[in-house]
Amino acid sequence: MRFLTAGESHGPALVGIIEGLPAGLKIDIDKINEDLTRRLAGYGRGPRARKIEKDRVEILSGLWEGKTLGSPLAIVIENLDYKKRGGKLHPDWPAPRPGHADLPGKIRYDFDGYAQVAERASARTTAMTVAVGAIAKQLLKQFKVEVWSHTVSVGLVTADVEATVGKLRRAAGDLRCLDKAAEKLMCSEIDVAKKAGTTLGGAFEVVAFGLPAGLGTYVHPDRKLDARIASAVVSIPAVKAVEFGSAIAASICNGQIAHDELLPDGNRSYIRESNIAGGLEGGITNGENICVTGFVKPISTQKAGLHSVNMKTGKAVKADYVRSDTCVVPAAGVVGEAVVAWELATELQSVLGDVPLKQMKLRYRNMVKK
Repeated sequence: MRFLTAGESHGPALVGIIEGLPAGLKIDIDKINEDLTRRLAGYGRGPRARKIEKDRVEILSGLWEGKTLGSPLAIVIENLDYKKRGGKLHPDWPAPRPGHADLPGKIRYDFDGYAQVAERASARTTAMTVAVGAIAKQLLKQFKVEVWSHTVSVGLVTADVEATVGKLRRAAGDLRCLDKAAEKLMCSEIDVAKKAGTTLGGAFEVVAFGLPAGLGTYVHPDRKLDARIASAVVSIPAVKAVEFGSAIAASICNGQIAHDELLPDGNRSYIRESNIAGGLEGGITNGENICVTGFVKPISTQKAGLHSVNMKTGKAVKADYVRSDTCVVPAAGVVGEAVVAWELATELQSVLGDVPLKQMKLRYRNMVKK
């Protein structure tokens, strides 16, 4: 399977095309829209997410009576901000914003300004990513695989939680943090940052439940499942680092306590009492939950401004403030779910074959019996 997206932040719409979905998958549009709503939510989100956009997906092709045909699925999400602006282009700004793609993007594509870069580099494009991922989730659900996320930290506040599928299904609140005492402190940190005209980063964890062992491969570096997931998570705007399981803590331990030992279960099989590896060994799923954490930098655009240079005059200036959020960690978590779900669904189909859903299910049953 593969997908392509098109569209700009302030253009008429975002567009997606998914190729390779198996025939016979019933698509629940309401479920897609639920994830789109979750992406817009969260304490610290800016005015566009809170007041302007009401993201809803429209599927233009690839369905027959609500089920996939096996042909490309074409999706559209309207940008309501486009109508609000009357179709006018976003005005440019005189100096590049440090931390954004403004300067390197202008150099790469030989633009006269920076707005052209921001139109596509904007995190607004992740709305379509979430829609595509929501469809991947619906395919995974057919095999009893679920993908959820929660907020681990904001600023200096870190949650103390153990994520379970039950807790994550019910995760709500201002930041979708499972530690409600920590969530209150996170919200206070966001208030302080907003008042100061600055922004906050943090971390989210994505957990995939119900995966069998044996998905992925070690035979080529670029096909290792952890490498693909890491690449997908880092592709999310503002995500600058990824961790599987307890990799950071394990890196300072000795080898005797840094691995998930196997113990007999009394039935000629085994159990593990830990998941330090985050569900992947050698680029292959090992039967435990996949746990991947994405680390989100503070949004670069902020009212307090950052030092920059007006490239036409060569003079020192403060970078312009372009409408932004104070904190996007919960939203980034929803995008994280989407990209992880896509990689897992793609790998599952690769193993089971490019066949209709009924045949995929039959092959899956035979696979997990081994």
